[in-house]
Amino acid sequence: MAEEFHSVEVAGIKRDLPLMEIKPGVKIAILNILGDYEFVNVASAELAQLLTGRDIQVLVTAEAKSIPLAHAISSELRLPYVVLRKTHKPYMGDALQSETLSITTGQPQLLFLDEKDRKLVAGKRIAIIDDVISTGSTLQGMRLIMDKAGAKVVAEAAIFTEGDRAQWYDIVALGHLPVWVESQT
Repeated sequence: MAEEFHSVEVAGIKRDLPLMEIKPGVKIAILNILGDYEFVNVASAELAQLLTGRDIQVLVTAEAKSIPLAHAISSELRLPYVVLRKTHKPYMGDALQSETLSITTGQPQLLFLDEKDRKLVAGKRIAIIDDVISTGSTLQGMRLIMDKAGAKVVAEAAIFTEGDRAQWYDIVALGHLPVWVESQT
């Protein structure tokens, strides 16, 4: 069987994203920006431009695929960034946590905010950064942790939104990815 792709373009840079079946009859396009410096650089420049003027003080992302994006946007905007980890490490101290459900794994995942990063985000204006926002579960988990930490989320940004499960009217994004559902006849 031939591999299927969905083509995308951001700021003149094109990529063919492989389609992956996440459950019977449902496929999504997989964006993996790890190691793709060219795509990360153009996407981060475009997103940074769209986030300018929002009085953001700290960027927050979840481990792992969106870390290079958050780093590059932080360089563009000259802002610190925080990574919410998926496992708790002893050095993280009194970490905050929330649970999410990953669309790609179909499994619950935990997110942790390191104690030192709690101090960095407390009372600050936050932009949440992700590579793709699909179901909104990770986004909700990040919002919950920011609320617990006393931070105010003022922007949510991703390279792409995906699917139609949630309303994405308030997400800063560079494009939208469909979800392919086979019709049951």
